[in-house]
Amino acid sequence: MLFFSFFKTLVDKEVIVELKNEVSLKGTLHSVDQYLNIKLNNVEIVDEQKYPYLGCLKNCFIRGSTVRYIQLPAADVDTDVLQDATRKEHQVNKK
Repeated sequence: MLFFSFFKTLVDKEVIVELKNEVSLKGTLHSVDQYLNIKLNNVEIVDEQKYPYLGCLKNCFIRGSTVRYIQLPAADVDTDVLQDATRKEHQVNKK
Protein backbone atom coordinates (compact mmCIF):
# COMPACT_ATOMS: atom_id res chain seq x y z
CA MET A 1 0.00 0.00 0.00
CA LEU A 2 2.99 2.29 0.37
CA PHE A 3 3.46 2.74 -3.37
CA PHE A 4 -0.27 3.20 -3.94
CA SER A 5 -0.34 6.02 -1.37
CA PHE A 6 2.74 7.56 -2.94
CA PHE A 7 1.33 7.48 -6.48
CA LYS A 8 -1.93 9.05 -5.27
CA THR A 9 0.12 12.14 -4.35
CA LEU A 10 1.36 12.38 -7.96
CA VAL A 11 -2.08 12.80 -9.55
CA ASP A 12 -2.04 15.67 -12.10
CA LYS A 13 1.76 15.43 -12.46
CA GLU A 14 3.52 14.51 -15.68
CA VAL A 15 5.12 11.04 -15.70
CA ILE A 16 6.71 8.70 -18.22
CA VAL A 17 5.55 5.09 -18.12
CA GLU A 18 7.72 2.43 -19.79
CA LEU A 19 5.86 -0.75 -20.58
CA LYS A 20 7.26 -4.27 -20.74
CA ASN A 21 6.87 -4.24 -24.55
CA GLU A 22 9.38 -1.33 -24.83
CA VAL A 23 6.73 1.38 -25.45
CA SER A 24 7.18 4.57 -23.40
CA LEU A 25 4.25 6.91 -22.84
CA LYS A 26 4.47 10.42 -21.44
CA GLY A 27 1.34 11.93 -19.94
CA THR A 28 -0.46 13.45 -17.01
CA LEU A 29 -1.33 10.99 -14.27
CA HIS A 30 -5.12 11.06 -13.94
CA SER A 31 -5.65 8.20 -11.51
CA VAL A 32 -4.11 5.10 -9.98
CA ASP A 33 -5.72 2.21 -8.11
CA GLN A 34 -4.55 -0.35 -5.54
CA TYR A 35 -3.29 -2.66 -8.30
CA LEU A 36 -1.20 0.21 -9.68
CA ASN A 37 -3.34 0.38 -12.80
CA ILE A 38 -2.78 3.82 -14.29
CA LYS A 39 -4.89 6.23 -16.31
CA LEU A 40 -2.97 8.86 -18.30
CA ASN A 41 -4.32 11.97 -20.01
CA ASN A 42 -2.62 14.11 -22.70
CA VAL A 43 -0.53 11.13 -23.80
CA GLU A 44 2.51 11.50 -26.05
CA ILE A 45 4.64 8.65 -27.39
CA VAL A 46 8.29 9.08 -26.39
CA ASP A 47 9.62 7.41 -29.58
CA GLU A 48 6.86 8.25 -32.07
CA GLN A 49 8.96 7.29 -35.10
CA LYS A 50 9.24 3.74 -33.79
CA TYR A 51 5.51 3.48 -32.97
CA PRO A 52 3.69 5.81 -35.42
CA TYR A 53 0.38 3.96 -35.03
CA LEU A 54 0.16 5.19 -31.42
CA GLY A 55 0.32 8.85 -32.45
CA CYS A 56 -3.44 9.34 -32.22
CA LEU A 57 -3.53 8.18 -28.59
CA LYS A 58 -4.75 10.95 -26.25
CA ASN A 59 -5.88 9.09 -23.11
CA CYS A 60 -5.10 5.57 -22.01
CA PHE A 61 -5.56 3.01 -19.26
CA ILE A 62 -2.50 0.92 -18.43
CA ARG A 63 -2.78 -2.32 -16.53
CA GLY A 64 -0.31 -2.37 -13.62
CA SER A 65 1.16 -5.75 -14.57
CA THR A 66 2.38 -4.37 -17.93
CA VAL A 67 4.45 -1.54 -16.40
CA ARG A 68 8.23 -1.88 -16.28
CA TYR A 69 9.21 1.58 -14.98
CA ILE A 70 7.60 4.87 -14.07
CA GLN A 71 9.78 7.96 -14.35
CA LEU A 72 8.73 10.65 -11.92
CA PRO A 73 9.56 14.34 -11.73
CA ALA A 74 12.49 14.66 -9.32
CA ALA A 75 11.00 17.73 -7.64
CA ASP A 76 7.90 15.74 -6.62
CA VAL A 77 9.73 12.90 -4.89
CA ASP A 78 10.55 13.40 -1.22
CA THR A 79 12.96 10.54 -0.53
CA ASP A 80 13.11 11.22 3.20
CA VAL A 81 9.36 10.67 3.57
CA LEU A 82 9.54 7.50 1.46
CA GLN A 83 12.40 6.10 3.52
CA ASP A 84 10.61 6.81 6.81
CA ALA A 85 7.37 5.26 5.53
CA THR A 86 9.26 2.19 4.33
CA ARG A 87 10.94 1.76 7.72
CA LYS A 88 7.62 2.07 9.54
CA GLU A 89 5.91 -0.42 7.23
CA HIS A 90 8.80 -2.86 7.68
CA GLN A 91 8.54 -2.60 11.47
CA VAL A 92 4.79 -3.27 11.37
CA ASN A 93 5.21 -6.29 9.06
CA LYS A 94 8.08 -7.62 11.18
CA LYS A 95 5.89 -8.03 14.28
